[in-house]
Amino acid sequence: MPACTLGNLMTTTSEITFRDLNLPEELLQALDKVGYEKPTPIQAECIPLIIAGHDVLGTAQTGTGKTAAFALPMLANIDPDDKNTQLLVLTPTRELAIQVAEAFQVYASFSKKINVLPIYGGSSYDNQIRQLKRGTQVVVGTPGRVIDHIKKGTLKLDKLKFLVLDEADEMLRMGFIDDVEWILGHAPAERQTALFSATMPDPIRKITKRYLNDPKSVKIESKVATASTIRQRYCQVAGHHKLEALTRILEVESFDGVIIFVRTKTATMELAEKLSARGYAVEPLNGDIPQNSRERTVDRLKKGKIDILVATDVVARGLDVERVSHVINFDVPYDTESYVHRIGRTGRAGREGDAILFISHREKRMLFSIERATRQTIAPMTIPSISQLNETRLSRFKSSVIEAIGDASIETLIPIVESIQAETEAAPEVIMAALAKIAQGDEPLILKDSDRPDLNANPPRNDRNDRNDRAPRDRGARPERGGERGGGERVKRERKSGPPSEGMQRYRIEVGHTHGAKPGNIVGAIANEADISSKNIGSIEIYDNFSTVDLPKDMPQATQDTLQKTRVAGRSLGLREWSEQPPKKRGNPANRD
Repeated sequence: MPACTLGNLMTTTSEITFRDLNLPEELLQALDKVGYEKPTPIQAECIPLIIAGHDVLGTAQTGTGKTAAFALPMLANIDPDDKNTQLLVLTPTRELAIQVAEAFQVYASFSKKINVLPIYGGSSYDNQIRQLKRGTQVVVGTPGRVIDHIKKGTLKLDKLKFLVLDEADEMLRMGFIDDVEWILGHAPAERQTALFSATMPDPIRKITKRYLNDPKSVKIESKVATASTIRQRYCQVAGHHKLEALTRILEVESFDGVIIFVRTKTATMELAEKLSARGYAVEPLNGDIPQNSRERTVDRLKKGKIDILVATDVVARGLDVERVSHVINFDVPYDTESYVHRIGRTGRAGREGDAILFISHREKRMLFSIERATRQTIAPMTIPSISQLNETRLSRFKSSVIEAIGDASIETLIPIVESIQAETEAAPEVIMAALAKIAQGDEPLILKDSDRPDLNANPPRNDRNDRNDRAPRDRGARPERGGERGGGERVKRERKSGPPSEGMQRYRIEVGHTHGAKPGNIVGAIANEADISSKNIGSIEIYDNFSTVDLPKDMPQATQDTLQKTRVAGRSLGLREWSEQPPKKRGNPANRD
């Protein structure tokens, strides 16, 4: 068990139980129901401090149990008879908001009076407003939607007792820090605040000094950025062979639940379809899928109704599904941080997990970057050969036969076999072989080399799929960004001085270089809030104090009204049609990162 530092005090948490942390009996009973026995180090350190009323500054990697570290002690101090919002948790993404809210609901199961509500962009305002009016003590939300409700007067913070910033560094990375400060500035001064972050960059430190009151620092020392319970391997394979390599690995590996990561939303659909055609119980998960459908998909994985999710980074962030035994990076992540977050979907809370990374020859540099960042060597693995597939198939077939032999119900079938033998005079082994042939169906039990693609073969000259082998660069296109504003795929948009394309209208928005606006922020905000696919968002040009963006003509007025209020870099877009000649630009290309 790793050591935790609290000031100059070193403590070992291996023998501490939840009953040692002064939690009320009702909470302990809720924990017993879900099988929680011993707290993680951050829980052991934070819970007593928060119960005692201290502000807390927690530094820990993802997957360390941060949610329970603040949820349990704050629930212990919530007044269930007071219907006002007493606790607000801010998260960077809608998926994490849902995950945190679900955890609160589990922990609060002892009380029928405590209501928990996640609020985030892309879901119905009306439903959220109705629930807020009924009264909810715990609100978990993304910054933009929280601000909207505060300004509408539907979320009141005057009775707020607790405020939590979860994954503060991620909110900084995604451009939400101004929104976070706005919320902090509108919360009561007399409150208890907890801030959790994997890292402590300067802007986060400034927030802690300004908005936290003499916080107690809890830092979980970790030698590596990835969990030691995760076995990490990489598989070098050309882009045109990745599907074959994947299916071979899925056939040979013993897995329970699997999350396969790809770069784009389109790729989730295509790969899920191909795996489904090969007999796997699989569904895609991406930002274009309605939120309620995504929630049902995750629930189906939890309940074992499907075994595989094919997902983009953003929608899988925060997922904690116990049965996920494998994470497969079908497409190389764009940075080492994404890699850590991806593989953190397995091997959580002490469980063992496997992470497999597909790379091409050109992507070796990214492999080395990941190894340096995580301070771990990723072991090479060989793609299973035809002989290994046959060995696996034969072993599973034998096991099935042996299991069936032990089933007493087969005695009713023996007369049928005896009848066949009497009619054909065939030897028993011949009849058994015939039954085995019937059982194998269209897919042969024993494969020949010619039955599957040669993984050493070069692609056809007209096959351009190998472009997927190109390693991600430090700059340029990026994957789907997270949060309420990050639901669209990042597309590199070239500067364009001419008029909008046919069917498009140019609009002015009130954010620019001086506000920290970037094309990805704008695309993500529009895609998420207005439900416009990123492929239907045209040229973006960023100036000092404003920007222009090309959007489909004849957008409904309701969509335009939504975009007027949508926030980027802490500012409302203030969308309006553009008919002027743009000013001459001074420098920095708009399509840079």
